[in-house]
Amino acid sequence: MSEELEIIAQEPTERLPTVAIIGRPNVGKSTLFNRIVGSRRSIVGDLPGITRDRIYGQAEWNERGFQIVDTGGIVPDDDAIIPANIFKQARAAIDEASLLLFVVDVRAGVSPLDEEIAKQIRALNKPVFIVANKAETARTANEAGEFHRFGYDQVFPVSAEHGIGMADLLDAVMEVLPEVPPPPKLQTEINVAIIGRPNVGKSSLVNKLLGEERVIVSPIAGTTRDAVDSVVAAKQEGLLPLRIIDTAGIRRKGKTELMEEKMSVVMARKHIERADVALLLIDPVEGATHLDANIAGYAHDAGTSVIIVVNKWDLIEKDTYTAKVFEEKLRDQMRFLDYAPVIFLSAKSGQRVHKLHEMIAKANEARNKRVGTGQLNQFYRDFLEQPKATTGKSRLKVFYLTQASVAPPTFVLFTNARNGAKMHFSYDRYLINRLRETFDFYATPIRIQQRGRR
Repeated sequence: MSEELEIIAQEPTERLPTVAIIGRPNVGKSTLFNRIVGSRRSIVGDLPGITRDRIYGQAEWNERGFQIVDTGGIVPDDDAIIPANIFKQARAAIDEASLLLFVVDVRAGVSPLDEEIAKQIRALNKPVFIVANKAETARTANEAGEFHRFGYDQVFPVSAEHGIGMADLLDAVMEVLPEVPPPPKLQTEINVAIIGRPNVGKSSLVNKLLGEERVIVSPIAGTTRDAVDSVVAAKQEGLLPLRIIDTAGIRRKGKTELMEEKMSVVMARKHIERADVALLLIDPVEGATHLDANIAGYAHDAGTSVIIVVNKWDLIEKDTYTAKVFEEKLRDQMRFLDYAPVIFLSAKSGQRVHKLHEMIAKANEARNKRVGTGQLNQFYRDFLEQPKATTGKSRLKVFYLTQASVAPPTFVLFTNARNGAKMHFSYDRYLINRLRETFDFYATPIRIQQRGRR
């Protein structure tokens, strides 16, 4: 199956028919979703309640495209904040779906919660397939028949983990959905990771950018566990759309005890690595912390462009605590991030949020900028022709430099250094500052590599 099934994108798309995966907690919905889209987009674990938001994916089967939505485990009668919001998110996915995949655990058999969910979706008058998951053997596959009691003709025994029965399921899905060709595989957009500690307002910012309640917002730290992809269309001509990745809040290692939270942190760091631009959210009420600096370091080390977003600025008394004073303290704690611009906003009220798209576009343009040979030659004459640094006992002479790559901009210096001698860090910093000033490398880290004489 994996050779024919191919991931296309991960955002809601109007023109593609939608298939929603629903069911009670811990029946393997996220495993099924990952199998269908062909990549690990949803976190999978043995504990219930890991998936909480709607996770969108796009795939094709037999040269036809469709959209798939993974939802959190449904518990209809639970009034707690997070389960109630999960049910709300699942209902939104159900309403837009052309087909529902009702996932059950064939090894556990019919449960009262399965029956309650079946009763609720029966009133929706939508096509429903029962996906009897975890049917790895012929015996467990035969036991899937008991789920016919829900009143649906289509019951598919599958093993999402091993791919068993998936071809038959997807063939049947194609018979129900309208025929739509897959969308183009190459799309031009900017990957933007929203990163920070728990409860700094990451999900609130996503919802404000999208203009809808796309991800769950609650005062409970750790509500977001999956990275949720959403696309924000450009409102200004000439700007690229943004693929917003709302990552899980990253905690200190000593504070991360649950398996699903550890996995969330690992996944968050992976999503930082695939991002073009990271929005680092800071809570001004608590102030910048060592953990904020550590998270910023993840983005810096990954070569991701960074914009520092001081959220909840509407909560600060301006007569006693100005933006200038706050930024000075912030810069002192994150000196390695001196290239990152700072914006003060409120995701809740929307104050200054509209400025982010243009800042992100500028950062993305800078990180992909390639400097011409003539410009580099002039830069060499202005700043590098005369020896200005030492390596060991000798003066460092730069013969020439070239740009090796972009994203982030990487330059190679060919010098008279011998036997692997390294230039002094102060000269490295001097060179980066001059490059940034000369060529306006806005919000992006710059890498310098040295090549000496053999």
